[in-house]
Amino acid sequence: MLLSLTPIALLVLLLSASVALFGSDASYGPNQVALIIASAATMLVGWRRGMSWQAIQDGMVGAITVSIMPMMILLSVGALIGSWIISGTVPGMIYYGVQLLDPGFFYAASAVICALASLSLGSSWTVAGTLGIGLMGIATTYSLSPAITAGAVISGAYFGDKLSPLSDTTNLAAAAVGVDLFEHIKNMLWTTLPAFIAALVIFSFIGSEGAATPENIAEIRTALASQFAISPWVLSPLGLMLGLIYFRVPAYPAILICTLSGTLYAATFQPDVVRALALAAHPESPAPLIQGLWMALFSGYQSPEGMGELSKLLDKGGLASMLNTIFLILTAMTFGGMLDSTGILRQLLDQVLRGVKRTGDLILATVGGGFITNVLAADQFLAITLPGRLFTPAYDDRGLNRLSLSRTLEDSATLTSVLIP
Repeated sequence: MLLSLTPIALLVLLLSASVALFGSDASYGPNQVALIIASAATMLVGWRRGMSWQAIQDGMVGAITVSIMPMMILLSVGALIGSWIISGTVPGMIYYGVQLLDPGFFYAASAVICALASLSLGSSWTVAGTLGIGLMGIATTYSLSPAITAGAVISGAYFGDKLSPLSDTTNLAAAAVGVDLFEHIKNMLWTTLPAFIAALVIFSFIGSEGAATPENIAEIRTALASQFAISPWVLSPLGLMLGLIYFRVPAYPAILICTLSGTLYAATFQPDVVRALALAAHPESPAPLIQGLWMALFSGYQSPEGMGELSKLLDKGGLASMLNTIFLILTAMTFGGMLDSTGILRQLLDQVLRGVKRTGDLILATVGGGFITNVLAADQFLAITLPGRLFTPAYDDRGLNRLSLSRTLEDSATLTSVLIP
């Protein structure tokens, strides 16, 4: 057991040192180095147990393979953000959104909007990557907390995701323990609905102290209108996105199509903005319209000099903005895959299960198992399937309904995944 804990203890030590030495920059390389070193230690533990490198490698490659589509979605979301900003879609969402959303109830309204969208679409990632972008921009315009806004977006997106029959995690949790999907969703209402109502009450009472005054908001709307050609037409890519997912077009092709639509809208409605982006970096560009669109997709949008607060609001997006996150996912999945293939993760969960004496202990062990797997493997799908397989016999032995297991897996593995960087 001590040997199994060695890679984990090393990772905790290295991550602590990373934060102490690099502070807020720890996630931009130092943490990834810590994960690579911990993966090497895991490999040595596997060799010590007589495992071949091929077996360890298969586990690592399998974990990375599972994460390829999320990584591709992240990259496409980066391009989507760049194209939607330069096309005027995100500025339009902010321009019109500040007229419709009262800052006094902004956090609660954001949660409800994201919950309804995610319930319809079955994808928390897509909602966060589309509506969430606009809501974060509106929050910045209102001078509201971006952290609380992100919490409201995630709360709403995951509430809808958990209760949607289109959600991959909801389907996975039901399949992992062998229960009916709709019975699983119905059973989750016992915990999901009260939690969301409590979150809405808290968001409503947080208030909006320090929010921007109507004069500040009017200034920002004027600045947006001076930089972009704002009209309801620029919101068409958002409508296209919602329509594609309503017809169950998979997330990755849907995001790519909407990225291309944003690019076309930028060339059509914002040609001066596109050319200005290219000429600011390459004054001698022979084709500034094409080069500007290309730049928005790979490096994001950059406001002209002298735009002040508007630059903080809009200077983002592009494939390059997601590369550090991809780096983190690759190293985390390498470590998690090795933990799984060497049997360390299973051994740790078995130890958790040994301490179970009562029904309450079993529920707590399930919650702990899902959370521990999320922390160690950084993969909500593994955090659902592995504890699901391990704990199903224990629930059957005690005569407990498997719906309790599937609900607890969602309450722990799915929801705590957003707390793991």
